Amino acid sequence: MRSGQRIYFLSDFHLGVPDAAASLAREKRIVAFLNEAEKDAAEIHILGDLFDMWFEYREVVPRGFVRLLGKLAELHDRGLPVHLYIGNHDMWIFDYLPKETGVIIHREPVVRVWNGKRLLIGHGDGLGPGDHGYKFIKKVFRNPVMQWCFARLHPNLGLGIAHFWSGRSRKKSYVNDRRFLGEANEWLAIHCREVLKKEHVDTFLFGHRHLPMDLPVGPRSHYINLGDWITWYTYAVFDGSNVRLMKRVSDGPLGGDVEAPKVPA
Repeated sequence: MRSGQRIYFLSDFHLGVPDAAASLAREKRIVAFLNEAEKDAAEIHILGDLFDMWFEYREVVPRGFVRLLGKLAELHDRGLPVHLYIGNHDMWIFDYLPKETGVIIHREPVVRVWNGKRLLIGHGDGLGPGDHGYKFIKKVFRNPVMQWCFARLHPNLGLGIAHFWSGRSRKKSYVNDRRFLGEANEWLAIHCREVLKKEHVDTFLFGHRHLPMDLPVGPRSHYINLGDWITWYTYAVFDGSNVRLMKRVSDGPLGGDVEAPKVPA
Protein backbone atom coordinates (compact mmCIF):
# COMPACT_ATOMS: atom_id res chain seq x y z
CA MET A 1 0.00 0.00 0.00
CA ARG A 2 1.26 3.45 -0.89
CA SER A 3 1.06 6.22 1.68
CA GLY A 4 -2.44 7.66 1.84
CA GLN A 5 -4.10 4.64 0.26
CA ARG A 6 -6.91 2.69 1.91
CA ILE A 7 -8.63 -0.65 1.48
CA TYR A 8 -12.42 -0.74 1.81
CA PHE A 9 -14.67 -3.59 2.86
CA LEU A 10 -18.47 -3.71 2.62
CA SER A 11 -21.08 -6.43 2.44
CA ASP A 12 -24.70 -7.57 2.17
CA PHE A 13 -26.49 -5.25 -0.25
CA HIS A 14 -29.28 -7.75 -1.03
CA LEU A 15 -30.31 -5.78 -4.09
CA GLY A 16 -33.76 -6.70 -5.33
CA VAL A 17 -35.63 -6.50 -2.01
CA PRO A 18 -37.97 -5.51 -0.54
CA ASP A 19 -39.17 -3.90 -3.79
CA ALA A 20 -37.78 -2.26 -6.91
CA ALA A 21 -37.95 1.31 -5.58
CA ALA A 22 -36.16 0.59 -2.29
CA SER A 23 -33.57 -1.56 -4.04
CA LEU A 24 -32.84 1.19 -6.57
CA ALA A 25 -32.41 3.81 -3.84
CA ARG A 26 -29.99 1.49 -2.03
CA GLU A 27 -28.10 0.77 -5.25
CA LYS A 28 -27.60 4.49 -5.84
CA ARG A 29 -26.21 4.91 -2.32
CA ILE A 30 -23.75 2.07 -2.91
CA VAL A 31 -22.57 3.62 -6.18
CA ALA A 32 -22.20 6.99 -4.43
CA PHE A 33 -20.00 5.30 -1.82
CA LEU A 34 -17.85 3.67 -4.51
CA ASN A 35 -17.47 7.05 -6.22
CA GLU A 36 -15.94 8.41 -3.03
CA ALA A 37 -13.94 5.32 -2.08
CA GLU A 38 -12.16 5.11 -5.43
CA LYS A 39 -10.43 8.42 -4.74
CA ASP A 40 -7.93 6.82 -2.35
CA ALA A 41 -8.64 3.08 -2.61
CA ALA A 42 -5.89 0.54 -3.26
CA GLU A 43 -8.51 -2.24 -3.37
CA ILE A 44 -12.20 -2.70 -2.66
CA HIS A 45 -13.58 -5.91 -1.15
CA ILE A 46 -17.28 -6.79 -1.31
CA LEU A 47 -17.99 -9.65 1.07
CA GLY A 48 -20.99 -11.27 -0.57
CA ASP A 49 -24.75 -11.04 -1.01
CA LEU A 50 -24.69 -8.23 -3.54
CA PHE A 51 -28.04 -9.57 -4.65
CA ASP A 52 -30.84 -11.13 -2.68
CA MET A 53 -30.91 -13.79 -5.38
CA TRP A 54 -28.70 -14.44 -8.38
CA PHE A 55 -28.50 -17.37 -10.74
CA GLU A 56 -26.68 -17.23 -14.07
CA TYR A 57 -28.01 -19.34 -16.87
CA ARG A 58 -25.60 -19.77 -19.76
CA GLU A 59 -27.40 -17.16 -21.86
CA VAL A 60 -29.57 -15.45 -19.24
CA VAL A 61 -28.77 -13.37 -16.17
CA PRO A 62 -31.19 -11.65 -13.75
CA ARG A 63 -32.54 -8.26 -14.78
CA GLY A 64 -31.55 -4.99 -13.14
CA PHE A 65 -28.65 -3.60 -11.10
CA VAL A 66 -27.04 -1.92 -14.12
CA ARG A 67 -25.79 1.07 -12.11
CA LEU A 68 -23.76 -1.10 -9.75
CA LEU A 69 -22.55 -3.46 -12.46
CA GLY A 70 -21.49 -0.54 -14.61
CA LYS A 71 -19.61 1.03 -11.71
CA LEU A 72 -17.77 -2.22 -10.97
CA ALA A 73 -16.74 -2.44 -14.62
CA GLU A 74 -15.58 1.19 -14.56
CA LEU A 75 -13.42 0.57 -11.48
CA HIS A 76 -11.85 -2.44 -13.18
CA ASP A 77 -11.20 -0.49 -16.37
CA ARG A 78 -9.42 2.17 -14.31
CA GLY A 79 -7.15 -0.47 -12.79
CA LEU A 80 -8.69 -0.62 -9.31
CA PRO A 81 -9.00 -4.24 -8.08
CA VAL A 82 -12.46 -5.17 -6.80
CA HIS A 83 -12.73 -8.48 -4.95
CA LEU A 84 -16.06 -10.25 -4.62
CA TYR A 85 -16.59 -12.99 -2.04
CA ILE A 86 -19.49 -15.26 -2.89
CA GLY A 87 -22.31 -15.19 -0.34
CA ASN A 88 -25.15 -17.56 0.40
CA HIS A 89 -27.66 -15.51 -1.62
CA ASP A 90 -25.48 -15.18 -4.72
CA MET A 91 -23.45 -18.39 -4.70
CA TRP A 92 -24.61 -19.05 -8.28
CA ILE A 93 -22.37 -16.35 -9.70
CA PHE A 94 -20.34 -18.15 -12.35
CA ASP A 95 -18.45 -16.44 -15.18
CA TYR A 96 -20.71 -13.53 -16.18
CA LEU A 97 -19.71 -11.03 -13.49
CA PRO A 98 -15.94 -11.59 -13.69
CA LYS A 99 -16.03 -11.40 -17.50
CA GLU A 100 -18.30 -8.36 -17.73
CA THR A 101 -17.13 -6.33 -14.73
CA GLY A 102 -13.64 -7.68 -13.99
CA VAL A 103 -14.33 -8.47 -10.33
CA ILE A 104 -12.02 -11.05 -8.74
CA ILE A 105 -14.13 -13.91 -7.40
CA HIS A 106 -13.41 -15.72 -4.10
CA ARG A 107 -15.53 -18.71 -3.12
CA GLU A 108 -13.82 -19.34 0.22
CA PRO A 109 -12.32 -17.05 2.88
CA VAL A 110 -8.80 -15.85 2.13
CA VAL A 111 -5.93 -14.41 4.16
CA ARG A 112 -4.32 -11.21 2.90
CA VAL A 113 -1.28 -9.47 4.33
CA TRP A 114 -0.76 -5.72 4.00
CA ASN A 115 1.98 -3.81 5.83
CA GLY A 116 2.60 -6.85 8.02
CA LYS A 117 -1.06 -7.10 9.11
CA ARG A 118 -2.85 -10.42 8.52
CA LEU A 119 -6.53 -10.07 7.58
CA LEU A 120 -8.85 -13.05 7.09
CA ILE A 121 -11.71 -12.08 4.78
CA GLY A 122 -14.88 -13.94 3.78
CA HIS A 123 -18.66 -13.84 3.69
CA GLY A 124 -19.03 -15.94 6.83
CA ASP A 125 -21.84 -18.35 5.97
CA GLY A 126 -21.43 -21.91 7.18
CA LEU A 127 -18.67 -21.03 9.65
CA GLY A 128 -18.71 -21.59 13.39
CA PRO A 129 -20.78 -24.04 15.44
CA GLY A 130 -24.34 -25.15 14.75
CA ASP A 131 -26.58 -24.38 11.76
CA HIS A 132 -26.12 -27.90 10.42
CA GLY A 133 -29.21 -27.64 8.23
CA TYR A 134 -27.79 -24.72 6.28
CA LYS A 135 -24.35 -26.35 6.03
CA PHE A 136 -25.99 -29.36 4.37
CA ILE A 137 -28.08 -27.20 2.03
CA LYS A 138 -24.96 -25.22 1.09
CA LYS A 139 -23.26 -28.41 -0.09
CA VAL A 140 -26.34 -29.27 -2.16
CA PHE A 141 -26.56 -25.81 -3.72
CA ARG A 142 -22.85 -25.82 -4.59
CA ASN A 143 -22.96 -29.27 -6.14
CA PRO A 144 -22.27 -28.96 -9.91
CA VAL A 145 -24.79 -31.70 -10.72
CA MET A 146 -27.56 -29.93 -8.79
CA GLN A 147 -26.65 -26.62 -10.45
CA TRP A 148 -26.84 -28.29 -13.87
CA CYS A 149 -30.26 -29.74 -13.06
CA PHE A 150 -31.57 -26.37 -11.84
CA ALA A 151 -30.31 -24.68 -15.00
CA ARG A 152 -32.59 -26.96 -17.03
CA LEU A 153 -35.61 -25.09 -15.63
CA HIS A 154 -36.98 -22.21 -17.65
CA PRO A 155 -35.54 -18.95 -16.21
CA ASN A 156 -38.99 -17.60 -15.29
CA LEU A 157 -39.66 -20.71 -13.22
CA GLY A 158 -36.12 -21.19 -11.91
CA LEU A 159 -35.66 -17.58 -10.81
CA GLY A 160 -39.15 -17.56 -9.31
CA ILE A 161 -38.32 -20.58 -7.16
CA ALA A 162 -34.98 -19.06 -6.17
CA HIS A 163 -36.60 -15.75 -5.15
CA PHE A 164 -39.15 -17.65 -3.04
CA TRP A 165 -36.41 -19.63 -1.30
CA SER A 166 -34.31 -16.52 -0.71
CA GLY A 167 -37.24 -14.64 0.82
CA ARG A 168 -38.07 -17.54 3.09
CA SER A 169 -34.47 -17.73 4.30
CA ARG A 170 -34.34 -13.97 4.94
CA LYS A 171 -37.57 -13.92 6.94
CA LYS A 172 -36.42 -16.85 9.06
CA SER A 173 -33.21 -15.10 10.11
CA TYR A 174 -34.60 -11.53 10.38
CA VAL A 175 -35.03 -11.44 14.18
CA ASN A 176 -31.68 -13.06 15.04
CA ASP A 177 -29.91 -10.79 12.57
CA ARG A 178 -30.79 -7.83 14.79
CA ARG A 179 -30.10 -9.37 18.19
CA PHE A 180 -26.59 -9.29 19.66
CA LEU A 181 -25.91 -12.70 21.18
CA GLY A 182 -23.05 -11.62 23.44
CA GLU A 183 -19.32 -11.86 22.79
CA ALA A 184 -19.19 -15.46 24.02
CA ASN A 185 -22.07 -16.63 21.82
CA GLU A 186 -21.58 -14.91 18.47
CA TRP A 187 -20.84 -17.89 16.22
CA LEU A 188 -18.44 -16.10 13.91
CA ALA A 189 -16.48 -14.85 16.92
CA ILE A 190 -16.31 -18.47 18.13
CA HIS A 191 -14.99 -19.47 14.70
CA CYS A 192 -12.33 -16.74 14.90
CA ARG A 193 -11.10 -18.03 18.25
CA GLU A 194 -10.79 -21.52 16.78
CA VAL A 195 -8.73 -20.20 13.88
CA LEU A 196 -6.43 -18.38 16.29
CA LYS A 197 -5.51 -21.69 17.87
CA LYS A 198 -3.81 -22.59 14.58
CA GLU A 199 -2.55 -19.29 13.19
CA HIS A 200 -2.36 -15.62 14.03
CA VAL A 201 -4.76 -13.21 12.38
CA ASP A 202 -4.87 -9.53 13.25
CA THR A 203 -8.36 -8.82 11.91
CA PHE A 204 -11.20 -11.10 10.83
CA LEU A 205 -13.65 -9.49 8.41
CA PHE A 206 -17.00 -11.12 7.69
CA GLY A 207 -20.46 -10.20 6.47
CA HIS A 208 -23.52 -12.48 6.56
CA ARG A 209 -24.45 -11.63 10.17
CA HIS A 210 -26.08 -8.29 9.19
CA LEU A 211 -25.15 -6.76 12.55
CA PRO A 212 -22.14 -4.40 12.67
CA MET A 213 -19.71 -5.20 15.49
CA ASP A 214 -16.03 -5.05 16.36
CA LEU A 215 -15.16 -7.65 19.02
CA PRO A 216 -11.84 -8.72 20.56
CA VAL A 217 -11.19 -12.41 19.93
CA GLY A 218 -7.60 -12.59 21.16
CA PRO A 219 -4.90 -10.48 22.81
CA ARG A 220 -3.96 -8.90 19.47
CA SER A 221 -6.90 -9.92 17.29
CA HIS A 222 -10.39 -8.64 16.61
CA TYR A 223 -13.41 -9.68 14.57
CA ILE A 224 -15.38 -7.15 12.56
CA ASN A 225 -18.78 -7.83 11.08
CA LEU A 226 -19.58 -5.39 8.33
CA GLY A 227 -23.32 -5.19 9.00
CA ASP A 228 -25.31 -4.50 5.84
CA TRP A 229 -26.51 -1.85 3.42
CA ILE A 230 -30.18 -2.40 4.20
CA THR A 231 -30.37 -1.09 7.77
CA TRP A 232 -26.90 0.03 8.87
CA TYR A 233 -24.92 1.30 5.85
CA THR A 234 -21.65 0.32 7.53
CA TYR A 235 -18.25 -0.57 6.10
CA ALA A 236 -14.66 -1.06 7.23
CA VAL A 237 -11.54 0.75 6.13
CA PHE A 238 -7.88 -0.29 6.53
CA ASP A 239 -5.45 2.62 6.47
CA GLY A 240 -2.29 0.52 6.50
CA SER A 241 -2.15 0.29 10.28
CA ASN A 242 -5.66 -0.21 11.65
CA VAL A 243 -9.05 -1.46 10.51
CA ARG A 244 -11.99 0.69 11.60
CA LEU A 245 -15.71 0.00 11.36
CA MET A 246 -17.47 3.05 9.93
CA LYS A 247 -21.06 4.19 9.44
CA ARG A 248 -22.12 6.10 6.35
CA VAL A 249 -23.68 9.43 7.33
CA SER A 250 -24.49 10.87 3.92
CA ASP A 251 -23.72 10.23 0.26
CA GLY A 252 -20.95 12.81 0.33
CA PRO A 253 -17.21 12.55 1.12
CA LEU A 254 -16.17 9.68 3.36
CA GLY A 255 -14.49 12.13 5.73
CA GLY A 256 -17.93 12.96 7.06
CA ASP A 257 -18.64 9.38 8.14
CA VAL A 258 -18.39 8.31 11.79
CA GLU A 259 -17.05 5.26 13.58
CA ALA A 260 -19.73 2.70 14.31
CA PRO A 261 -20.20 1.40 17.86
CA LYS A 262 -18.00 -1.61 18.53
CA VAL A 263 -20.80 -3.51 20.29
CA PRO A 264 -24.39 -3.29 18.99
CA ALA A 265 -26.86 -1.57 21.31
